Amino acid sequence: MQEILTVGLYSYLAGSIPFGLILAKIFLKQDIRQSGSGNIGATNVLRTGGKLLGLLTLILDGLKGYIAVLVTMKYYQDYIFLSALLVFLGHLFPIWLKFKGGKGVATYLGILFAFNILLPLVFIVSWLVIVFISKFVSLASLVSTFIVLIVNIFLKGLDQSVILFLFFVLIMYSHKTNIGRLKAGTENKINL
Repeated sequence: MQEILTVGLYSYLAGSIPFGLILAKIFLKQDIRQSGSGNIGATNVLRTGGKLLGLLTLILDGLKGYIAVLVTMKYYQDYIFLSALLVFLGHLFPIWLKFKGGKGVATYLGILFAFNILLPLVFIVSWLVIVFISKFVSLASLVSTFIVLIVNIFLKGLDQSVILFLFFVLIMYSHKTNIGRLKAGTENKINL
């Protein structure tokens, strides 16, 4: 029980660090939640603060997922999926921001890097192709998450795929407003 609480605590707290908000306060002297889409994630930081700040947010949000899962793999092998889920939920629902966080894609990508190097590569390639064709970050994130799930089912079977299916459902949930805008034809495009 103590191990579960330890893993849960450090995973959730790592996930709940709002790097986009922190970087925007330091470098832009503004609350990122008052700009663009109001989201604390890398895409809104990119749109508001430029490519460098967006990339830095992406890397840091990814690293918190990667490091939390890596620590769990080293010290608490039995709780890897719990750690992955809670670091992800920490990003989506951070206690410091009244449980209103980012959309989870960068943290999810960091978790994938900890799981298996092939999965994040599949995600990145499919994401880049879809963004290049459609110019929609949200669509690329949703479709790429689904592609990773399908690829993993073929490679590893259902074991690790259960947690990846859960991530897909949660990413769909966190993108519900984007899905509505995609259906309505009002979703913002991105220029890379």
